[in-house]
Amino acid sequence: MKKRLYYLAIGMIVFLISYSIGAKVNIEKEQSSLIKEQFETKIKGINEFGIFQNNVLIALSMFIPGIGVGIGIFSGFGTGLVFNAMALENTTLQNISPLAILITPFGIMEIFSYGLAISRSGMLIYDLFQKNSWKLMLKYTIIEMVIVVSILIVAAFIEWNMINQLLETSK
Repeated sequence: MKKRLYYLAIGMIVFLISYSIGAKVNIEKEQSSLIKEQFETKIKGINEFGIFQNNVLIALSMFIPGIGVGIGIFSGFGTGLVFNAMALENTTLQNISPLAILITPFGIMEIFSYGLAISRSGMLIYDLFQKNSWKLMLKYTIIEMVIVVSILIVAAFIEWNMINQLLETSK
């Protein structure tokens, strides 16, 4: 159990470092505008089910042995890059730490879920090389997938609720 928590922590740290790098990398104003435009197009008309679908597809792909770690790094970096682009065009965000968004209830749930998936991806590669039991690996992977899906459903509803509250207060 201790070992699993250690790997979970590593998975979460990998995602957070990737996110932080994306949030701090230097991007040009043109790139920033393009990233912001693409993000706004993607989220236009989205609701809690769209948020869930987006997050669960990313998280489940992070369970792919080995490749999932790369997907997690790419996803973290991309998410940080979106924050970075938004902050370049919004002076309010420039004064907020990029990590502040992740300490929201849904942010914590997503970081946990992504960390669980990333760490399981790495553990699966290790287990495959060690020729450990497929049945046991599959059992733990399915349990963790169910946990991730369950957490992300709740996180999507919380995120959607917070977005709606922000939209209401900005009117």
